[in-house]
Amino acid sequence: MTKDTIMSILFIAGIFGFISGEFILSTLLFATAAISSNIASGSKRSKISE
Repeated sequence: MTKDTIMSILFIAGIFGFISGEFILSTLLFATAAISSNIASGSKRSKISE
């Protein structure tokens, strides 16, 4: 699986968690998706600048 697929799954799971009232779980999933997205975009930037 690619990183984009994993981030998409985490984001969608966060949305379903938020709708169902699982606020702590959805917050955790959104945070995980955001952090992994920032790490992925940071590594892409460092590869471009090299």
